[in-house]
Amino acid sequence: MDVSAAPVVAAGALVWRKQADQLEVLVVHRLKHADWSLPKGKVERGERLPSTAAREVLEETSVPVRLGTPLAEISYQLTKPPGATKHVTFWVARPLNDGRLRHDADNEIDDVRWESLSSVRDLLTYPRDRELVDSFEQLRAAGAHKARPLVVLRHADARSRTRWRGDDSRRTLTYQGLREAHRLVPLLAAYGISRVVSSDSARCVQTVEPYADHLGSDIALTRGLTEEHATKETVADCLRALARGKTPTLLCTHRKVLPLVLHALGAPEVELEPGQLLVLHRRHGRILAHELHQP
Repeated sequence: MDVSAAPVVAAGALVWRKQADQLEVLVVHRLKHADWSLPKGKVERGERLPSTAAREVLEETSVPVRLGTPLAEISYQLTKPPGATKHVTFWVARPLNDGRLRHDADNEIDDVRWESLSSVRDLLTYPRDRELVDSFEQLRAAGAHKARPLVVLRHADARSRTRWRGDDSRRTLTYQGLREAHRLVPLLAAYGISRVVSSDSARCVQTVEPYADHLGSDIALTRGLTEEHATKETVADCLRALARGKTPTLLCTHRKVLPLVLHALGAPEVELEPGQLLVLHRRHGRILAHELHQP
């Protein structure tokens, strides 16, 4: 009986920077395949695809990045294992530093370089990678390559409201919720989130604490995002403050407050599960793309 090989799931990024008045794209040369391509790699067990993309870029190029707008998902057949299909999800990404290359050649990646956008198609080995450059050019024409993420997060799994004794704002996460909170860290880091805003209710604070600890930063606690105090006006005030600057931001709140937040942002009206998040890629107050990630 002919049994198809399991699909291979991977992720990567088209990393760009502006250098000397021109755009450059980060590319790698793979020794085994003798090809030039965009950095990418296979997902690890329990890893979300955005985390895979950021990790693989760092491992292959030494350049830490933050993900931006989703670019494309491509699929192609592999020769090994026979019959397997590889599915690769790509994001646009920007370096978190100056993009200086410190990669030492190894038996997988023996060369890494920044190539000008105007000439990178000639260097890339595969048509599928050149098509990704074409997709990037389309995003660039719309200004979407410069979008910044705003992550809207519903707090993780909390203890039962009906069984909780005392002030509901002090209700805490379950063990499962605490695990969810810690698992959010690499996902949020992949988007370069550097500001954390949260309802001051305990279950929201506990959800974002692991990431705030990862950053070594404080949480901006906002009573206007709590179930007890949120109104159309308090939410609008909070979002006006977040609109200032270009800082990639995480906002954590409650199920009952989410419709107010999403409406004020002009975002898709989705109902988030506990621990689920919506990544809004915004520029000049406009949402240019969005992603939904399960808990």
